[in-house]
Amino acid sequence: MKNLEDFEVLYERASNRKGGDEGLEAIVSEPLNDHDVSELPDSFVLSELSKKVFQSGFVWRVVRNKWPEFEEVFFGFDIDKLLMMPPDMLERKASDERIIRNLRKVKSIQNNALMIDDIRREHGSIAQWISDWPGENIVGLWEELKKKGDRLGGNTGPYALRAIGKDTFLLSRDVEAYFRNHKLIDGGLRTKKSLATIQSCFNNWQDQSGRSLQAISQIISYGIGDNFV
Repeated sequence: MKNLEDFEVLYERASNRKGGDEGLEAIVSEPLNDHDVSELPDSFVLSELSKKVFQSGFVWRVVRNKWPEFEEVFFGFDIDKLLMMPPDMLERKASDERIIRNLRKVKSIQNNALMIDDIRREHGSIAQWISDWPGENIVGLWEELKKKGDRLGGNTGPYALRAIGKDTFLLSRDVEAYFRNHKLIDGGLRTKKSLATIQSCFNNWQDQSGRSLQAISQIISYGIGDNFV
C-alpha cells in the first residue's frame, strides 16, 4: 500500500519520543486474551457499555466517580432485572439524584440490555460473542454494536471494547492525524473506504510485529501529536 510505513518505523519514532524502547514499553498496555474476555459476565459488559455512553460528551472523571451509584441504582446491571423494569420505573430512575440525569442515555441501558439478551440467546453471552469476533475485522464489530445497540456508534463502541479488554485500535485524534498526514485516507474518517483502509493497515502492522491492535494503536499515538515527555 502506497505511503504505508513499516511497523519498525512507527516503533522507532515513538521510542525516540518516549525515552527509548524501555520508556515506550512502560506505557504501552495490552488487552485481555480471548479466553479471559469470554469469561466476563454480561452485567460487567453492560456496565462498561453504559459507562462509555454516559462519558460521551461529558467529563469522564465525573462519570467514573459516580459509577458506584449507577451500579446501585441499576441493580448491578443485572440483565434480567433491567429487562423487567416498566417504563415508569425507568423514568423514575432517570430522575434519581445519585446518577447523571439524562433520560435518553438512561433508556439506552435497558435497550442495550435487550441487545445483550438477544446475543446471549444465540452465543451464550455477549462476552463470548465479542471474544470470538476476529481482530482482522474489528471495524465490523464496531458496526455491529452501532447497529444492534443504542448510542454505541462513533467512538463509544470502540472505547467500550477497550475498557472491556477486547483487542481493538482506537481512532483517536492522534491516530486520525497519522492516517491523514500520510495520505492513507481522505474524506470522512468513518466511511467504509476509510475504515477498510485503516483496518488493512493495522492488519499489515500486526502481521509484521505480532503486537496487539491496542499496542499498535498506542505506538502510533505516541509517535505523533503533543505527547512529548
